[in-house]
Amino acid sequence: MDRAKNPFSPGAGSPPPELAGRSAILENAMVALERVKNGRAEKSMILVGLRGVGKTVLLGEIQTLAEARQYKVTFIEAHESRQKKSLPALLIPHLRRILFDLNRGEMVSEKARKALRIFKSFISALKIKTSDLEFSIDMDAETGEADSGDLEVDLAALFVAIGEAAKDRKTAVAIIIDELQYVDEKELSAMIMAIHRVSQKSLPLILIGAGLPQLVGKAGNSKSYAERLFSYPEVDALTKEDAKIALQAPVKELGASFSSEALDEIYKITKGYPYFLQEWGYHAWNIATNNSNIITVDDAKNASNLSIANLDKNFFRVRFDRLTPSEKKYVRALAELGRKPQRSGDIANKLGKAVEQVAPLRAQLISKGMIYSPAHGDIAFTVPLFEEFLMREIPVFSAKDHY
Repeated sequence: MDRAKNPFSPGAGSPPPELAGRSAILENAMVALERVKNGRAEKSMILVGLRGVGKTVLLGEIQTLAEARQYKVTFIEAHESRQKKSLPALLIPHLRRILFDLNRGEMVSEKARKALRIFKSFISALKIKTSDLEFSIDMDAETGEADSGDLEVDLAALFVAIGEAAKDRKTAVAIIIDELQYVDEKELSAMIMAIHRVSQKSLPLILIGAGLPQLVGKAGNSKSYAERLFSYPEVDALTKEDAKIALQAPVKELGASFSSEALDEIYKITKGYPYFLQEWGYHAWNIATNNSNIITVDDAKNASNLSIANLDKNFFRVRFDRLTPSEKKYVRALAELGRKPQRSGDIANKLGKAVEQVAPLRAQLISKGMIYSPAHGDIAFTVPLFEEFLMREIPVFSAKDHY
């Protein structure tokens, strides 16, 4: 196979050559975008799923759908604690661009100009003065609008003003935020309240977000009505049929194919997780030397060695190295208990400690996006196949070891 023509592209957020198994999510997003732009009440959308299932790719596809419908679109990525910015600091540069876009054109829009004045009030009230957020807006602030210093009140007023400006311009706004689980709970509450106000007024502004599974509970804790305000499509591993399509379709376009045994082998190892399918497909293509342009089961098996080594170094290791020694002990104990979700008490017993002693570790690991609670009292990894990496990395477990 010609390596330069390899169709697979493993990488964070890299679009796959064949987006299989996601048509229902994209169709629902398209309907939501159409309804919001037409002034119809519709829920905003938050995609939830584990690492490596393709949430970022789907957000990119939804951005394309929105742009095709003449939306003013912005794509934002929240950051974990070491790089974390406040929600206002994340939003302000992007909302500024949208507001200036809405204020362009031959016809003056008083709604757009008012939204800019409210935006200036919002910045001034929150006293955001870091050098990269100091913007020049050549107009007075709107006194009494978004200037209370209370983020819940002010962000709602700003979102409503943006929605009204978009409606006046006969367009719509889509705010897309990835890694939404890293937004502080109080700030998330303010954003949910802002979307609620926009929805009540049927204004053409929609939030499309994505995050780890704990985001659903976090949103519910922030505002009880969040479950009625958002839809939460689950982005999971692909079915066996869709996984085969994701692998087979791209290579067939180049005159090659996977044998049925090779497809079965790759699915068995990857469990259908899209990121891993790309990894195995990439290496299997490069390994294959069959003159008949068929990627065989032996190619797939040989690809496993390269894929696992690459994942251990670049996908799993970077997450493991961010953990403290105590956190490493916790996740290793979780891995020791098996792939399925485990009870918090069983993990504590494995560590030789009481549940309340390890509760802070559990909270820290959830905050870092390493684990989540799929049900009350249960714990599971947010990174698929992470337990297998840990068993390879630390083959013998002891609660006394200092990793």
